[in-house]
Amino acid sequence: MNVFRKSAPAKQVLFVVDYDDDRRAYLWIDDPASAKDIRTVGLLARTRQEEGTLPEGTITNIRRVR
Repeated sequence: MNVFRKSAPAKQVLFVVDYDDDRRAYLWIDDPASAKDIRTVGLLARTRQEEGTLPEGTITNIRRVR
């Protein structure tokens, strides 16, 4: 019986997006490899704003939650 087992790698990565007017939104990224580069995450956030998935506004901070 193996009590210690490795956890499965994450299939999605969650980010918190903060706006200049103290709003907060959540951004899910399906590809963990692209979530390692913060510039790529910023570009994805802006793309999702254009698509309407994320609210409009000035993004001040993006940080990884899990």
